[in-house]
Amino acid sequence: MFNRTSLQAAAALASISLLSGCSVFSDGESATEQRIVVGTTSSPSTLDPAAAWDNSWELFRNVFQTLVSFPTGRTTPESDAADCKFKEGSSSRVFECQVHEGLTFSNGHKLDAEAVKYSIERIRTINHKGGPNGMLGSLDKVEVVAPDTVVFRLNKPDATFPFVLATPAMSIVDPAEYPADRLRTDGKLVGSGPYVLDEYKEKEKAELTRNPSYKGFADRKNGGVTIRYFAESEAMVTALKEKEIDATYRGLTAAEVVDLQADKPENQGLQLVESTGADIRYLVFNTKDDSVAKLPVRKAIAQLVNREELVNKVYQGTAEPLYSMVPKGIAGHTTSFYDRFGEPDPAKAKSILRAAGITEPVELDFWYTTDRYGSSTAPEFAELKRQLEGSGLFEITLHGKPWKEFQAGYQKGEYPVFGRGWFPDFPDPDNFIAPFVGEENVLGTPYVSPEITGELLPRSRRESDRAAVTDEFKKAQEIMVRDVRLLPLWQGKLYIAASEDIAGGERALDPQTVMQLWELSRRTSW
Repeated sequence: MFNRTSLQAAAALASISLLSGCSVFSDGESATEQRIVVGTTSSPSTLDPAAAWDNSWELFRNVFQTLVSFPTGRTTPESDAADCKFKEGSSSRVFECQVHEGLTFSNGHKLDAEAVKYSIERIRTINHKGGPNGMLGSLDKVEVVAPDTVVFRLNKPDATFPFVLATPAMSIVDPAEYPADRLRTDGKLVGSGPYVLDEYKEKEKAELTRNPSYKGFADRKNGGVTIRYFAESEAMVTALKEKEIDATYRGLTAAEVVDLQADKPENQGLQLVESTGADIRYLVFNTKDDSVAKLPVRKAIAQLVNREELVNKVYQGTAEPLYSMVPKGIAGHTTSFYDRFGEPDPAKAKSILRAAGITEPVELDFWYTTDRYGSSTAPEFAELKRQLEGSGLFEITLHGKPWKEFQAGYQKGEYPVFGRGWFPDFPDPDNFIAPFVGEENVLGTPYVSPEITGELLPRSRRESDRAAVTDEFKKAQEIMVRDVRLLPLWQGKLYIAASEDIAGGERALDPQTVMQLWELSRRTSW
């Protein structure tokens, strides 16, 4: 999965008003007719869904439709462009969708089963590097069995397939507008979603207006949205305070969130909406490197890391300690690392090492990316170094590299210990376990666990009732604690900063933490 800055439905939502007050607008427009201006540091890398497994999803969710989607507050896929289900008796291997009648793209062309097949097969044909084809590993073939019916035949049971189809990566495109074997490169976009893209200036702005032919679940509460793309969050926050934009999404630093919460004059008329996120940060141990090949070394680190201090000192309360790879808010979440190791304890860590015959401080190199996860990454690793060296059991050397160099290094297995982030494709525990295990995983360092890959995951994927597979994922997390190949550190919180006359911020994040712009509106009186 790509590492986009930001991903999961809010389990708890709270709006923190920085200043209370009231206002009445008298411009003659209703709330549903007024435009909203949203700022973000998350600009699209492409306008073609066949190439996007990244921040581009933000735009796609609002201008394209998918067969199924996540309506506000839902964590399981529900009908969008079609009614879908696994065929009875298919053991989660045959997924059938009946496309809704009368759907059209914004240019008037018909959206039918053939368009759906075309869109999915196009992803596979183009197979763009870094694109979403990797999400379709369980798909065998797509069949149109009637003008309004499309069938997906899978090569193995996969109850997570509907979740894949609900991602913006699987946006339905018009066959007349998008080449079958190459990406669209004219800078335009045609979909069937809530909005039409009227104008797009790369890294500057996107102008969205209501799609008059839209038929879907989204209840649009505004007349359109202007998205402004900022290179730096400082400029975005300034624009908010100067009322050049109505709301921000993605890119606020911990310091900016804390500053916005403060009671000071420049924050008058602003509000902050807080949501539990599902983006996580973790350490990866490359056991092919002698320095961390011994399990006691990894266990000692797990025994020493103080997550509470880490999030308080570095992230100032804008993140939460994480004790399993499956974060809070996702079914199957546990606190398995805490259950095993308890509170940080240098004496216990020393005992672990001494029992393994390790009597001298262990020298380790920790690697992190300098430009992928924000400015707090370097202080985060400095804090980890302080904690580990404070025990007298480790000597840590830190190395930071820009993302492209960093990525090339870990994929070649050059780093013994390195930090990564994960933003889920969909809100299911499978997406926090499966990507990290096996010979070919997203880590670049093979993690062989036959019990997880050969038993637990296949068994869970046969069960379409995802609430019935928590035992399998709890067991998988116990195995991960036993192996200590990955060490979860924290999960993020999500924030929308907005003018106090903007409503709907608490409903604007879907389970993938993709902004549902149609939920935002301007209060006409309050």
